[in-house]
Amino acid sequence: MSKHHFKSIEGHTEGMPVRMVIDGAPPLAGATMEARRKTFVEHHDWMRRALMLEPRGHVHMSGTLLYPPISADADMSLLFIETSGCLPMCGHASIGSVSFAIETGLVRPKSPGTVIVDVPAGKLIAKYETDGARVSSVRFTNVPSFLLHRDVEIVHPYFGALAVDIAYGGNFYPIVEAQPNFPGCEHFTPDQLLAWGRQMQTAVNAAIDVIHPDHPGIRGVNHTMWTGAPLSNDADARAVVIAGDSLIDRSPCGTGTSARVAQRHARGLLDIGQAFRHQSLIGSCFIGRVESTTKLANGLAAILPCVEGRAYLTGRAEYYVDDAQPYAHGFSLQEYVK
Repeated sequence: MSKHHFKSIEGHTEGMPVRMVIDGAPPLAGATMEARRKTFVEHHDWMRRALMLEPRGHVHMSGTLLYPPISADADMSLLFIETSGCLPMCGHASIGSVSFAIETGLVRPKSPGTVIVDVPAGKLIAKYETDGARVSSVRFTNVPSFLLHRDVEIVHPYFGALAVDIAYGGNFYPIVEAQPNFPGCEHFTPDQLLAWGRQMQTAVNAAIDVIHPDHPGIRGVNHTMWTGAPLSNDADARAVVIAGDSLIDRSPCGTGTSARVAQRHARGLLDIGQAFRHQSLIGSCFIGRVESTTKLANGLAAILPCVEGRAYLTGRAEYYVDDAQPYAHGFSLQEYVK
């Protein structure tokens, strides 16, 4: 039996929690953060469960593990953990972690105003602004994002046939726009969208192979994006993002916003540099833009998106994991539902 001790910085990005673990994370083998992510999943996933799930976390918890940089020009590295797994990329957690690391002095960037972060999906470059000692906003340039499949017909158990775009912004997203069988996310409750989001993930994975052309280890969908009309006139669109079995994103979702910016650009709905104000379930907002266009190794058109948002530090915490205790490594109520 073992006892483990973790320290974290707690906060949120536009309403979505970020628990940044600053002490207690294990040393990981691998030349890249993607290789280290695989090491973590294979040998340390109990840690993700213990820190994200109940009784220390909750069904919507999300966080990061802060590591030193791997590449010579980087300032820090991040692993992304949440209830659904250890992700290649998480936008809201990147904004939160960069904000917290700068505000608390844990990271001193080589170039003030810019933070370079090694993440499993690649290299993330973030620009930040300050207001006194506080980081007032973070704008990160995400990994190449693209529309992989357009207008795929997915038969959903509740809605029937739906036309779905599948786009990548650090994670893959089936994007469900308003259409005859789906009037928009504003017409349904969060619990309904959560249950139907799980069904959508299953349906997409059964119907089509979703594989990153440049990184075949990144495959399948573990998210769903239900879209709808914005809550206010100062936003362009709204989305409710479902991750895994139980997580409803309170923020507009950074990787989801990147995927939707890529989708809209591919469809001729968003120009380079044009602001796209993306609203969340609770009305918080990210600003997404197309910074430039690029191509993947197989020639598929892609973009480099940037996403801007705000994060707020709410406290610090210490957590203890004693293997001798019941539920030491966390639990989810979904695991007890047949």
